[in-house]
Amino acid sequence: MDWFPLYNSLRIAAISTVVIFFAGIFAAYYIAKAPRMVKGVLDVVLTLPLVLPPTVMGYLLLRLLGPNRLIGSWVLETFGVKMVMTWWSAIFATVAVAFPLMYRTARGAFEAFDDTLAQAGRTLGLSNTYIFWRIRMPVCRQGILAGTVLSFARALGEYGATSMIAGYTPGRTATISTTVYQLWRTGDDALAFRWVLVNVAISAVVLLAVNMLERREKPSARKGVR
Repeated sequence: MDWFPLYNSLRIAAISTVVIFFAGIFAAYYIAKAPRMVKGVLDVVLTLPLVLPPTVMGYLLLRLLGPNRLIGSWVLETFGVKMVMTWWSAIFATVAVAFPLMYRTARGAFEAFDDTLAQAGRTLGLSNTYIFWRIRMPVCRQGILAGTVLSFARALGEYGATSMIAGYTPGRTATISTTVYQLWRTGDDALAFRWVLVNVAISAVVLLAVNMLERREKPSARKGVR
């Protein structure tokens, strides 16, 4: 059993989650404070990939990053780098598809934050950076954690956009999802089912870890209230 699809899926999901974490927090924080009309427009734009079919997202990415398209052709001519049909091409797909999960959960957490805590910090002379990372983020950690985990799980299981922009090449671009499809297509149901079990096991472990963290934080929160 070739384990490259597992390794490739994990590195793509890990890199994508890091990008989504910071981009999602940045977008959620500033959009939560934006005027209602601006917030509504940006919400539609940033959440649209969540409701669009993954194949549509893959097609749109190909229109942007393909070797004969605006961005893809410029990168190819300038740096000699092809932006599609490589293992890291899948990162564009997973970031685009999973970003709304991080953005929506983080924005909800920021909007529920009691801003009087931040105001109190400013009266003590604390910088906005300190308040954000040492006060706002710890208070909103449940929503941030949920968005991070959901983004990782979504990136790990992404298929539609990934298959269009990265394709399927054994040992180069294959992921768990694309491998399952190819094995099923070629009639190797037994091996396809093994990869399904691997994916289910990883997702279950991640979700169990989050549940354990939530259970540990609830008693500490109760002690803090007392």
